Amino acid sequence: MVYDEETANRIRELVQTEDGLAEMRMFGGLAFLINGNMAVAASGKGGLLLRCDPAETDALITAPGTGRFEMRGREMDGWLRVDPSAIDTDTGLERWVQVGVDYARALPPKRK
Repeated sequence: MVYDEETANRIRELVQTEDGLAEMRMFGGLAFLINGNMAVAASGKGGLLLRCDPAETDALITAPGTGRFEMRGREMDGWLRVDPSAIDTDTGLERWVQVGVDYARALPPKRK
């Protein structure tokens, strides 16, 4: 499945002024990276895939429409899937994009 271009554009509007911003296709979607660290992606399965502080995963997944990202059958702390229903408003999208951006900013830059 191809990622939702409208969701990608909405994310792009929110992150366009971030220093060290790059876009890259990954995980079947379009990811937005800050200093080489993935912050958030428009998922190929709809909604978002985003990074978060692993210690905050349990608290964050209590929000409606969120869950741990599953990779190869294993749920991952520090990675969230956010359903399209949780980002249908600007406020909902802004909340989740900010979680990913804040975490990516806190990580050391990746070397090229």
